[in-house]
Amino acid sequence: MRIILLIIGIVALLAGVLFALQGSGVVHWPSDSFMLDQSVWRTRGIIIAFAGAAIILISRRVGNR
Repeated sequence: MRIILLIIGIVALLAGVLFALQGSGVVHWPSDSFMLDQSVWRTRGIIIAFAGAAIILISRRVGNR
């Protein structure tokens, strides 16, 4: 269970950072993405990244029991 939560958390964190950077216009990859320079995707990306970080922390607590 710990490993599964950790993997989900890492994927969510990385995806959230990518979404936030695309929404901010920092990353223009892929060039035909609908998320580029869209502030709504910056906000969603930040939320997803924080959720991923929370899942990572939860996975660490589950492993300590």
